[in-house]
Amino acid sequence: MAFADRVDAGRRLADALEPFADQDVVVLGLPRGGVPVAFEVAMALHAPLDVLVVRKLGVPFQPELAMGAIGESGVKVLNDRVLAEAQISEDEIAAVEQREREVIDRRIGRFRAGRPPVPLAGRTALIVDDGIATGSTARAACQVGRAKGARRVVLAVPVGPPDLAGRLADSADEVVCLETPSLFFAIGEFYRDFAQTSDEQVADLLSRAASRDQPPPDDPHPAPPQEVRVSAGGAQVSGHLTVPPGARSLVIFAHGSGSSRHSPRNRQVARVLNDAGLATLLFDLLTPEEERDRGHVFDVELLAQRLRDVTDWVLAQPATATLAIGYFGASTGAAAALRAAALPGSPVHAVVSRGGRPDLAEPGLDQVRAPTLLIVGEHDEPVLGLNRQAHARLRCEAGLAVVPGATHLFEEPGTLQIAAELARDWFVTHLMASRTAV
Repeated sequence: MAFADRVDAGRRLADALEPFADQDVVVLGLPRGGVPVAFEVAMALHAPLDVLVVRKLGVPFQPELAMGAIGESGVKVLNDRVLAEAQISEDEIAAVEQREREVIDRRIGRFRAGRPPVPLAGRTALIVDDGIATGSTARAACQVGRAKGARRVVLAVPVGPPDLAGRLADSADEVVCLETPSLFFAIGEFYRDFAQTSDEQVADLLSRAASRDQPPPDDPHPAPPQEVRVSAGGAQVSGHLTVPPGARSLVIFAHGSGSSRHSPRNRQVARVLNDAGLATLLFDLLTPEEERDRGHVFDVELLAQRLRDVTDWVLAQPATATLAIGYFGASTGAAAALRAAALPGSPVHAVVSRGGRPDLAEPGLDQVRAPTLLIVGEHDEPVLGLNRQAHARLRCEAGLAVVPGATHLFEEPGTLQIAAELARDWFVTHLMASRTAV
Protein backbone atom coordinates (compact mmCIF):
# COMPACT_ATOMS: atom_id res chain seq x y z
CA MET A 1 0.00 0.00 0.00
CA ALA A 2 1.38 3.42 -0.94
CA PHE A 3 0.21 6.52 0.91
CA ALA A 4 -0.41 9.69 -1.06
CA ASP A 5 1.07 11.83 1.71
CA ARG A 6 1.07 12.15 5.50
CA VAL A 7 -2.52 13.43 5.53
CA ASP A 8 -3.70 10.34 3.66
CA ALA A 9 -1.66 8.11 5.99
CA GLY A 10 -3.13 9.83 9.05
CA ARG A 11 -6.71 9.35 7.87
CA ARG A 12 -6.15 5.67 7.12
CA LEU A 13 -4.43 5.20 10.47
CA ALA A 14 -7.35 6.95 12.20
CA ASP A 15 -9.74 4.35 10.75
CA ALA A 16 -7.70 1.58 12.42
CA LEU A 17 -7.68 3.49 15.70
CA GLU A 18 -11.46 3.98 15.88
CA PRO A 19 -11.76 1.76 19.02
CA PHE A 20 -9.88 4.48 20.91
CA ALA A 21 -12.42 7.16 19.97
CA ASP A 22 -14.33 7.13 23.25
CA GLN A 23 -11.34 6.54 25.52
CA ASP A 24 -9.31 9.04 27.52
CA VAL A 25 -6.60 9.43 24.88
CA VAL A 26 -3.96 12.06 24.22
CA VAL A 27 -2.52 11.89 20.69
CA LEU A 28 1.20 12.65 20.64
CA GLY A 29 2.97 13.35 17.36
CA LEU A 30 6.70 12.79 17.02
CA PRO A 31 8.21 15.82 15.28
CA ARG A 32 8.40 16.67 12.66
CA GLY A 33 6.94 14.17 10.20
CA GLY A 34 4.73 12.41 12.73
CA VAL A 35 2.72 15.53 13.59
CA PRO A 36 0.71 15.80 10.32
CA VAL A 37 -0.22 12.11 10.72
CA ALA A 38 -1.10 12.64 14.40
CA PHE A 39 -3.21 15.70 13.56
CA GLU A 40 -5.53 13.62 11.37
CA VAL A 41 -5.77 10.95 14.06
CA ALA A 42 -6.60 13.51 16.76
CA MET A 43 -9.27 15.13 14.61
CA ALA A 44 -10.93 11.79 13.87
CA LEU A 45 -10.84 10.65 17.52
CA HIS A 46 -11.89 14.07 18.88
CA ALA A 47 -8.84 13.80 21.14
CA PRO A 48 -6.33 16.43 22.28
CA LEU A 49 -3.14 16.69 20.25
CA ASP A 50 0.31 17.43 21.58
CA VAL A 51 3.89 16.95 20.52
CA LEU A 52 6.29 14.55 22.21
CA VAL A 53 9.84 15.81 21.81
CA VAL A 54 12.39 13.26 22.92
CA ARG A 55 16.12 13.07 22.55
CA LYS A 56 18.28 10.01 22.75
CA LEU A 57 21.22 10.20 25.15
CA GLY A 58 24.10 8.70 23.21
CA VAL A 59 27.18 7.19 24.82
CA PRO A 60 29.87 9.92 24.51
CA PHE A 61 32.34 7.78 22.58
CA GLN A 62 29.63 5.94 20.60
CA PRO A 63 26.72 8.39 20.09
CA GLU A 64 24.58 5.94 18.12
CA LEU A 65 24.39 3.68 21.21
CA ALA A 66 21.62 4.92 23.50
CA MET A 67 22.32 5.05 27.21
CA GLY A 68 18.94 6.64 27.82
CA ALA A 69 16.43 9.20 26.65
CA ILE A 70 15.01 12.48 27.92
CA GLY A 71 11.84 14.47 27.44
CA GLU A 72 10.49 17.77 28.68
CA SER A 73 9.66 18.56 32.32
CA GLY A 74 12.88 16.91 33.46
CA VAL A 75 11.84 13.40 32.40
CA LYS A 76 14.84 11.09 32.05
CA VAL A 77 15.03 7.36 31.40
CA LEU A 78 18.41 5.61 31.71
CA ASN A 79 19.58 2.20 30.55
CA ASP A 80 21.47 0.85 33.55
CA ARG A 81 22.95 -2.04 31.57
CA VAL A 82 24.55 0.22 28.96
CA LEU A 83 25.77 2.63 31.61
CA ALA A 84 27.44 -0.18 33.53
CA GLU A 85 29.01 -1.84 30.49
CA ALA A 86 30.28 1.46 29.05
CA GLN A 87 31.34 2.72 32.50
CA ILE A 88 29.75 6.14 32.01
CA SER A 89 30.24 8.61 34.86
CA GLU A 90 27.59 10.92 36.31
CA ASP A 91 29.43 13.94 34.90
CA GLU A 92 29.42 12.45 31.40
CA ILE A 93 25.68 11.74 31.63
CA ALA A 94 25.05 15.29 32.83
CA ALA A 95 27.04 16.81 29.96
CA VAL A 96 25.16 14.86 27.30
CA GLU A 97 21.82 15.56 28.97
CA GLN A 98 22.45 19.30 29.16
CA ARG A 99 23.28 19.47 25.45
CA GLU A 100 20.21 17.46 24.41
CA ARG A 101 17.89 19.28 26.80
CA GLU A 102 18.80 22.58 25.19
CA VAL A 103 17.67 21.11 21.87
CA ILE A 104 14.36 19.99 23.44
CA ASP A 105 13.71 23.40 24.97
CA ARG A 106 14.32 25.18 21.66
CA ARG A 107 11.98 22.85 19.79
CA ILE A 108 9.24 23.01 22.40
CA GLY A 109 9.39 26.81 22.30
CA ARG A 110 8.94 26.82 18.53
CA PHE A 111 6.23 24.15 18.45
CA ARG A 112 3.94 25.08 21.36
CA ALA A 113 4.31 28.87 21.36
CA GLY A 114 3.96 29.07 25.14
CA ARG A 115 1.09 26.60 25.58
CA PRO A 116 1.49 24.11 28.45
CA PRO A 117 1.81 20.40 27.64
CA VAL A 118 -1.33 18.27 27.68
CA PRO A 119 -1.30 16.20 30.92
CA LEU A 120 -0.70 12.47 30.47
CA ALA A 121 -1.13 11.25 34.04
CA GLY A 122 -3.61 8.36 34.17
CA ARG A 123 -4.44 8.61 30.47
CA THR A 124 -3.64 6.63 27.30
CA ALA A 125 -0.71 8.08 25.37
CA LEU A 126 -1.28 7.37 21.67
CA ILE A 127 2.15 8.03 20.14
CA VAL A 128 2.08 8.59 16.37
CA ASP A 129 4.85 8.84 13.78
CA ASP A 130 4.87 8.72 9.97
CA GLY A 131 6.72 5.40 10.06
CA ILE A 132 9.38 3.47 11.93
CA ALA A 133 12.72 2.23 10.65
CA THR A 134 14.98 1.18 13.55
CA GLY A 135 12.52 1.97 16.36
CA SER A 136 15.04 3.72 18.62
CA THR A 137 13.18 7.05 18.66
CA ALA A 138 9.82 5.31 19.12
CA ARG A 139 11.19 3.29 22.01
CA ALA A 140 12.47 6.44 23.68
CA ALA A 141 9.13 8.15 23.11
CA CYS A 142 7.24 5.27 24.73
CA GLN A 143 9.55 5.34 27.74
CA VAL A 144 9.19 9.09 28.14
CA GLY A 145 5.39 8.90 27.76
CA ARG A 146 5.22 6.31 30.51
CA ALA A 147 7.56 8.32 32.72
CA LYS A 148 5.19 11.30 32.35
CA GLY A 149 2.44 9.24 34.00
CA ALA A 150 0.58 7.65 31.08
CA ARG A 151 -1.53 4.72 32.27
CA ARG A 152 -1.22 3.01 28.89
CA VAL A 153 1.18 3.60 25.97
CA VAL A 154 0.12 2.79 22.41
CA LEU A 155 2.39 3.30 19.40
CA ALA A 156 0.64 3.82 16.04
CA VAL A 157 2.30 4.24 12.63
CA PRO A 158 1.29 3.76 8.99
CA VAL A 159 4.31 1.60 8.07
CA GLY A 160 7.17 -0.27 9.72
CA PRO A 161 9.34 -3.40 9.48
CA PRO A 162 7.80 -6.87 9.88
CA ASP A 163 9.22 -7.39 13.37
CA LEU A 164 8.07 -4.00 14.67
CA ALA A 165 5.73 -5.30 17.37
CA GLY A 166 8.41 -7.63 18.70
CA ARG A 167 11.02 -4.90 18.77
CA LEU A 168 8.85 -2.63 20.88
CA ALA A 169 7.05 -5.19 23.04
CA ASP A 170 9.05 -4.08 26.08
CA SER A 171 8.19 -0.39 25.56
CA ALA A 172 4.61 -0.13 24.27
CA ASP A 173 1.48 -1.80 25.63
CA GLU A 174 0.17 -2.06 22.07
CA VAL A 175 1.54 -1.42 18.58
CA VAL A 176 -0.74 -0.53 15.66
CA CYS A 177 0.89 -0.57 12.22
CA LEU A 178 -1.05 -0.56 8.95
CA GLU A 179 1.67 -2.00 6.73
CA THR A 180 4.66 -4.23 7.59
CA PRO A 181 6.19 -5.08 4.19
CA SER A 182 8.71 -7.89 4.06
CA LEU A 183 11.05 -5.72 1.97
CA PHE A 184 11.51 -2.60 4.08
CA PHE A 185 14.35 -0.16 3.49
CA ALA A 186 13.11 3.36 4.14
CA ILE A 187 9.87 5.01 5.25
CA GLY A 188 9.80 7.42 2.32
CA GLU A 189 9.47 4.68 -0.28
CA PHE A 190 5.90 4.06 0.91
CA TYR A 191 4.79 7.68 0.31
CA ARG A 192 4.21 9.30 -3.07
CA ASP A 193 4.79 12.68 -1.42
CA PHE A 194 7.27 12.55 1.45
CA ALA A 195 8.29 16.21 1.50
CA GLN A 196 9.96 17.39 4.68
CA THR A 197 7.68 18.84 7.35
CA SER A 198 8.81 22.25 8.61
CA ASP A 199 8.82 23.59 12.13
CA GLU A 200 6.22 26.15 11.01
CA GLN A 201 3.88 23.41 9.82
CA VAL A 202 4.21 21.59 13.13
CA ALA A 203 3.47 24.77 15.09
CA ASP A 204 0.45 25.54 12.89
CA LEU A 205 -1.08 22.08 13.31
CA LEU A 206 -0.63 22.17 17.09
CA SER A 207 -2.16 25.66 17.22
CA ARG A 208 -5.17 24.56 15.16
CA ALA A 209 -5.73 21.54 17.40
CA ALA A 210 -5.42 23.64 20.56
CA SER A 211 -7.92 26.18 19.21
CA ARG A 212 -10.41 23.40 18.49
CA ASP A 213 -10.15 22.17 22.10
CA GLN A 214 -11.04 25.60 23.53
CA PRO A 215 -14.66 26.70 24.05
CA PRO A 216 -15.78 29.64 21.89
CA PRO A 217 -15.20 33.11 23.42
CA ASP A 218 -18.91 33.63 24.11
CA ASP A 219 -19.36 30.21 25.71
CA PRO A 220 -21.44 30.87 28.85
CA HIS A 221 -19.92 28.03 30.89
CA PRO A 222 -20.06 28.16 34.67
CA ALA A 223 -16.98 27.59 36.78
CA PRO A 224 -14.71 24.66 35.80
CA PRO A 225 -15.90 21.21 36.90
CA GLN A 226 -15.27 20.24 40.50
CA GLU A 227 -13.21 17.12 41.04
CA VAL A 228 -15.03 14.73 43.38
CA ARG A 229 -14.23 11.36 44.91
CA VAL A 230 -17.10 9.01 45.67
CA SER A 231 -17.18 5.78 47.64
CA ALA A 232 -19.13 3.29 45.51
CA GLY A 233 -19.31 -0.45 46.04
CA GLY A 234 -16.17 -0.56 48.16
CA ALA A 235 -14.14 1.46 45.64
CA GLN A 236 -13.20 5.11 45.34
CA VAL A 237 -14.21 6.51 41.93
CA SER A 238 -13.41 9.93 40.49
CA GLY A 239 -15.77 12.37 38.86
CA HIS A 240 -16.26 15.86 37.39
CA LEU A 241 -19.24 17.70 38.88
CA THR A 242 -20.53 20.87 37.16
CA VAL A 243 -23.42 22.80 38.70
CA PRO A 244 -24.53 25.89 36.72
CA PRO A 245 -26.06 28.74 38.76
CA GLY A 246 -29.72 28.04 39.47
CA ALA A 247 -29.59 24.41 38.34
CA ARG A 248 -32.62 22.38 39.43
CA SER A 249 -31.71 19.06 37.79
CA LEU A 250 -28.59 16.92 37.45
CA VAL A 251 -27.64 14.36 34.81
CA ILE A 252 -25.26 11.56 35.82
CA PHE A 253 -23.21 10.09 32.96
CA ALA A 254 -22.46 6.39 32.61
CA HIS A 255 -19.79 6.01 29.95
CA GLY A 256 -19.14 3.06 27.68
CA SER A 257 -16.44 0.40 27.85
CA GLY A 258 -12.89 1.70 27.71
CA SER A 259 -14.00 5.29 28.32
CA SER A 260 -13.79 7.63 31.31
CA ARG A 261 -14.91 10.96 32.71
CA HIS A 262 -12.45 12.58 30.25
CA SER A 263 -14.34 11.25 27.19
CA PRO A 264 -14.46 14.13 24.67
CA ARG A 265 -17.83 12.93 23.37
CA ASN A 266 -19.49 12.88 26.76
CA ARG A 267 -17.87 16.22 27.62
CA GLN A 268 -19.38 17.72 24.47
CA VAL A 269 -22.82 16.44 25.47
CA ALA A 270 -22.29 17.72 29.02
CA ARG A 271 -21.49 21.23 27.72
CA VAL A 272 -24.79 21.29 25.82
CA LEU A 273 -26.64 20.25 28.99
CA ASN A 274 -24.75 22.80 31.12
CA ASP A 275 -25.66 25.55 28.66
CA ALA A 276 -29.32 24.62 29.22
CA GLY A 277 -28.89 25.01 32.99
CA LEU A 278 -28.56 21.29 33.80
CA ALA A 279 -25.91 20.13 36.25
CA THR A 280 -23.77 17.17 35.17
CA LEU A 281 -21.63 14.52 36.86
CA LEU A 282 -19.18 12.57 34.71
CA PHE A 283 -17.49 9.85 36.72
CA ASP A 284 -15.41 6.72 36.25
CA LEU A 285 -17.49 3.59 36.72
CA LEU A 286 -14.34 1.55 37.45
CA THR A 287 -11.00 2.20 39.10
CA PRO A 288 -7.85 1.96 36.93
CA GLU A 289 -7.05 -1.40 38.55
CA GLU A 290 -10.53 -2.78 37.83
CA GLU A 291 -10.34 -1.68 34.17
CA ARG A 292 -7.50 -4.12 33.59
CA ASP A 293 -10.00 -6.96 34.00
CA ARG A 294 -12.15 -6.87 30.86
CA GLY A 295 -14.80 -8.86 32.68
CA HIS A 296 -15.62 -5.81 34.78
CA VAL A 297 -16.27 -3.69 31.70
CA PHE A 298 -19.31 -5.82 30.79
CA ASP A 299 -20.46 -6.56 34.34
CA VAL A 300 -23.68 -4.58 34.05
CA GLU A 301 -24.81 -5.55 37.56
CA LEU A 302 -21.61 -4.10 39.04
CA LEU A 303 -21.80 -0.95 36.90
CA ALA A 304 -25.49 -0.40 37.73
CA GLN A 305 -24.82 -0.70 41.45
CA ARG A 306 -21.93 1.77 41.13
CA LEU A 307 -24.29 4.18 39.39
CA ARG A 308 -26.89 3.77 42.13
CA ASP A 309 -24.24 4.33 44.84
CA VAL A 310 -23.09 7.51 43.11
CA THR A 311 -26.71 8.64 42.83
CA ASP A 312 -27.17 8.13 46.57
CA TRP A 313 -24.01 10.18 47.16
CA VAL A 314 -25.34 13.01 45.00
CA LEU A 315 -28.61 13.08 46.92
CA ALA A 316 -26.70 13.25 50.21
CA GLN A 317 -24.67 16.35 49.26
CA PRO A 318 -26.08 19.72 50.34
CA ALA A 319 -25.41 21.32 46.93
CA THR A 320 -27.21 18.61 44.95
CA ALA A 321 -29.65 16.97 47.39
CA THR A 322 -32.73 18.70 45.95
CA LEU A 323 -31.90 18.22 42.25
CA ALA A 324 -34.01 15.96 40.01
CA ILE A 325 -31.83 13.13 38.68
CA GLY A 326 -31.39 11.91 35.12
CA TYR A 327 -29.06 9.29 33.61
CA PHE A 328 -27.17 9.62 30.33
CA GLY A 329 -25.59 6.35 29.20
CA ALA A 330 -23.40 5.52 26.20
CA SER A 331 -22.73 2.01 24.85
CA THR A 332 -22.43 -0.41 27.80
CA GLY A 333 -22.95 2.54 30.14
CA ALA A 334 -26.49 2.83 28.76
CA ALA A 335 -27.17 -0.74 29.89
CA ALA A 336 -25.93 0.19 33.38
CA ALA A 337 -28.17 3.27 33.38
CA LEU A 338 -31.25 1.26 32.41
CA ARG A 339 -30.49 -1.48 34.93
CA ALA A 340 -29.99 1.10 37.69
CA ALA A 341 -33.23 2.84 36.70
CA ALA A 342 -35.03 -0.52 37.03
CA LEU A 343 -33.85 -1.08 40.63
CA PRO A 344 -36.57 -0.79 43.30
CA GLY A 345 -36.93 2.73 44.63
CA SER A 346 -34.83 4.28 41.89
CA PRO A 347 -34.84 8.09 42.23
CA VAL A 348 -34.10 8.69 38.55
CA HIS A 349 -36.65 10.75 36.61
CA ALA A 350 -35.35 10.45 33.01
CA VAL A 351 -32.92 8.28 31.03
CA VAL A 352 -31.19 8.89 27.70
CA SER A 353 -29.17 6.22 25.89
CA ARG A 354 -26.72 7.16 23.09
CA GLY A 355 -25.63 4.25 20.93
CA GLY A 356 -26.55 2.04 23.86
CA ARG A 357 -26.74 -1.69 24.40
CA PRO A 358 -30.15 -2.03 26.09
CA ASP A 359 -30.06 -5.79 25.48
CA LEU A 360 -27.40 -6.00 28.21
CA ALA A 361 -29.92 -4.54 30.69
CA GLU A 362 -32.05 -7.69 30.54
CA PRO A 363 -33.74 -9.00 32.57
CA GLY A 364 -35.71 -6.13 34.02
CA LEU A 365 -35.93 -3.75 31.08
CA ASP A 366 -39.69 -3.67 31.47
CA GLN A 367 -39.22 -2.53 35.10
CA VAL A 368 -37.86 0.88 34.05
CA ARG A 369 -40.37 3.57 35.01
CA ALA A 370 -38.46 6.75 34.13
CA PRO A 371 -39.18 8.26 30.69
CA THR A 372 -36.48 6.87 28.40
CA LEU A 373 -35.08 8.10 25.08
CA LEU A 374 -32.98 5.77 22.91
CA ILE A 375 -30.72 7.63 20.44
CA VAL A 376 -29.08 5.54 17.71
CA GLY A 377 -27.14 6.28 14.54
CA GLU A 378 -28.86 5.51 11.24
CA HIS A 379 -25.92 3.41 10.04
CA ASP A 380 -25.27 1.64 13.36
CA GLU A 381 -27.36 -1.23 12.04
CA PRO A 382 -26.80 -4.02 14.64
CA VAL A 383 -27.27 -1.63 17.57
CA LEU A 384 -30.24 0.02 15.86
CA GLY A 385 -31.97 -3.35 15.73
CA LEU A 386 -31.28 -3.98 19.41
CA ASN A 387 -32.70 -0.57 20.32
CA ARG A 388 -35.85 -1.13 18.30
CA GLN A 389 -36.42 -4.37 20.19
CA ALA A 390 -35.78 -2.61 23.52
CA HIS A 391 -38.13 0.23 22.60
CA ALA A 392 -40.89 -2.32 22.11
CA ARG A 393 -40.13 -3.88 25.53
CA LEU A 394 -40.12 -0.67 27.57
CA ARG A 395 -43.31 -0.05 29.57
CA CYS A 396 -42.47 3.54 30.47
CA GLU A 397 -42.83 6.61 28.29
CA ALA A 398 -40.23 5.86 25.63
CA GLY A 399 -38.83 7.43 22.49
CA LEU A 400 -36.53 6.17 19.73
CA ALA A 401 -34.55 8.81 17.82
CA VAL A 402 -32.52 7.76 14.77
CA VAL A 403 -29.83 10.30 13.82
CA PRO A 404 -29.40 10.49 10.01
CA GLY A 405 -25.94 9.64 8.69
CA ALA A 406 -24.53 8.63 12.08
CA THR A 407 -22.59 5.49 12.91
CA HIS A 408 -22.00 4.01 16.36
CA LEU A 409 -19.60 6.68 17.64
CA PHE A 410 -21.47 9.67 16.14
CA GLU A 411 -18.19 10.90 14.65
CA GLU A 412 -19.76 12.23 11.44
CA PRO A 413 -19.90 16.06 11.32
CA GLY A 414 -22.83 17.43 13.31
CA THR A 415 -24.25 14.07 14.41
CA LEU A 416 -23.03 14.22 18.01
CA GLN A 417 -24.43 17.74 18.34
CA ILE A 418 -27.81 16.45 17.16
CA ALA A 419 -27.67 13.66 19.74
CA ALA A 420 -26.71 16.14 22.47
CA GLU A 421 -29.61 18.43 21.61
CA LEU A 422 -32.04 15.51 21.61
CA ALA A 423 -30.79 14.53 25.07
CA ARG A 424 -31.04 18.13 26.28
CA ASP A 425 -34.64 18.49 25.14
CA TRP A 426 -35.62 15.15 26.72
CA PHE A 427 -34.04 16.04 30.06
CA VAL A 428 -35.38 19.60 30.13
CA THR A 429 -38.89 18.32 29.44
CA HIS A 430 -38.97 15.39 31.84
CA LEU A 431 -36.74 16.61 34.66
CA MET A 432 -38.56 19.93 34.81
CA ALA A 433 -41.86 18.02 34.81
CA SER A 434 -40.64 15.95 37.75
CA ARG A 435 -39.75 19.15 39.65
CA THR A 436 -43.21 20.58 38.97
CA ALA A 437 -44.82 17.39 40.26
CA VAL A 438 -42.80 17.62 43.47
